[in-house]
Amino acid sequence: MVKDAKARYKALLARDPRFDGIFFVGVTSTGIYCRPICPVKPPKERNCRFYSSAQEAEQAGFRPCLRCRPELAPGNAPVDSSQRIAHSVVQRIEQDSLDEKAALETIASEFHLSSRQIRRIVQKQLGVPPIQLLLTRRLLLAKQLLTETKLPVTEIAFASGFSSLRRFNDAFSNRYRMPPTRLRQKAVHGGNGLNGTGTSILQLSYRPPYDWPGVLAFLKRRELKGVEWITDSFYARTVHLGGCKGWIKVIAAKEKHALLLEFTHELTPILPALLGRVRDLFDLNARPDVISNHLRRDKYLAPMVKANPGLRVPGAFNGFEMGVRAILGQQVTVAAAATIACRVAAGFGETIVTPYPELNRLTPTASGLARASVDELAELGIPGARCKSIIALARAQVCGDLSLDNGVHHDLDTAMQRLAELPGIGQWTAHYIAMRALRWPDAFPAGDIAVRNNLGGVTSKQAEEMSEAWRPWRSYAVLHIWRNPRRAACTRF
Repeated sequence: MVKDAKARYKALLARDPRFDGIFFVGVTSTGIYCRPICPVKPPKERNCRFYSSAQEAEQAGFRPCLRCRPELAPGNAPVDSSQRIAHSVVQRIEQDSLDEKAALETIASEFHLSSRQIRRIVQKQLGVPPIQLLLTRRLLLAKQLLTETKLPVTEIAFASGFSSLRRFNDAFSNRYRMPPTRLRQKAVHGGNGLNGTGTSILQLSYRPPYDWPGVLAFLKRRELKGVEWITDSFYARTVHLGGCKGWIKVIAAKEKHALLLEFTHELTPILPALLGRVRDLFDLNARPDVISNHLRRDKYLAPMVKANPGLRVPGAFNGFEMGVRAILGQQVTVAAAATIACRVAAGFGETIVTPYPELNRLTPTASGLARASVDELAELGIPGARCKSIIALARAQVCGDLSLDNGVHHDLDTAMQRLAELPGIGQWTAHYIAMRALRWPDAFPAGDIAVRNNLGGVTSKQAEEMSEAWRPWRSYAVLHIWRNPRRAACTRF
C-alpha cells in the first residue's frame, strides 16, 4: 500500500485524470476498489486504503468497481491497460501519420502482444475497435475546422486524418446525418489567420481563471531566440513535427475563456498532434479551482495563490528541447542558460524562412545533437560534463530508450529512472523535466536553490518535508514560489 495516503486522498477528490493508473483506492465500507477518477461520491478518508496496482488491491480482498472499471486504467500490465493501448493507437496514427494496421503493429511490439490481441482487448473493454475511437476524434476536429476556418473541405478532410474526401463525406454523413458543407454554411465566423491566406486560426478553450500575462512572462525569460518570439501579448515559434515545417502564433481570445492558435497551412497534416502540444505548453487542461483550493490551505502559499489564482505550469512544446534546456539550466541563472541555449539553437538548428525575422530557426533535433562531439558543444560555452549529458540524452531519444515527446504515455517511475541513469542528470533535472515535459503535477525539485531560499534557507530534506502538505500539486506550488516577488528570483531555465 502506498505511504502518502493523505496526498492520494486529495488527488482522489480532484478526480484529475493525470493520476489515473498511478494508484487505486480500496473502500473498507464497501469492499470495492476504484480508480481515482471514479464518478461515485468520494468515500470518507478513514475508509480509504491506497494501492499502487489493481493486483495489490485484489490481494487485500477488494473487488473491482463496476462503474470506473479498474481494468481500464492505464496500468503497467498489458491486460490492465486497454485505455492506454487505445490512446496509444490513436496518438500514433495522429502523430506519425501511420495507417491503422501499421500503428497497431508498432504498439503491439511495445506491449509484447500481437495486433490481434490488442484489437480483442480494446474491443472487449471499450466496446469499440480502436479505429472507432480515432474516427470520433477525427470528426470532432473536422467539425471545428469547418466552423472556425476557411480551409477547403478537401484540406480539412486530410487534416482531420481521413485518407480520402469520399471517406470523409461518408463518415460525416453517417455520424452527423448531414454533409460537411452544410456545417460550413451554418458557421457564424471563421476565416484566415492574421497573417493572410497562408494561415488559419483555431480556438483552444480552458477553465478560468487563466494568468495569460504570467505564462508569457515565464516563457519570455526562457525565450529561445530564432525558434521562439515572445512578447507581452503573444507567443510564436517555429515548428518541425512529423515531417512538416511551419510556425504558430498564440494570443488570448478577448472576452472568451480561450486562446487563439494561428498556424501555417503547411502544418495541417499534423494538426491533431500540434493542438495537443499547444495545450500541453499552456497547461490548458488544468483545474485551477481544485488546485488553488488545496494550496491556499497552506499559510505560506495562501497569499501567493490569492495573488495568482490563474497560475499555470507551462509545459513543453518539444520534450527533447526541454530536456536540453533543463541540462543547460543546472547551477546557472535563467539568463545565462537562455544565452547558451540560443547558441545551441543557432549552431545546430536548421534555418527556416517565415514572415517574421524573429523566427528563423527550427529547434535542434535529437539526431543532430546525437552526432555532435563534446568539443563542438564546448565551443558554445557549455561545460564538458553538460556536453556529455546533452549527447547522452539525444542518443537515448534517438534509439528509443527514453522518449520525452508530448502525447506519449509515460510510466513516470520508469522515465525518472532512465533519466537518472544518464550522466550528469540528478534529481533536480529529472523533476524539472517531469514538471514541464512529462506534465507531472506533483514534481518537486527539492534541491532548487530558489525554492530553498524562499522557504527560509532550508535544506533539501526540510523542503521535501514541507512540501508534503502541497501534494499532489507540488509543481504548481513550485511555480507560486518562483513567482513570489518578495523572495529570491527564480534561477531555473
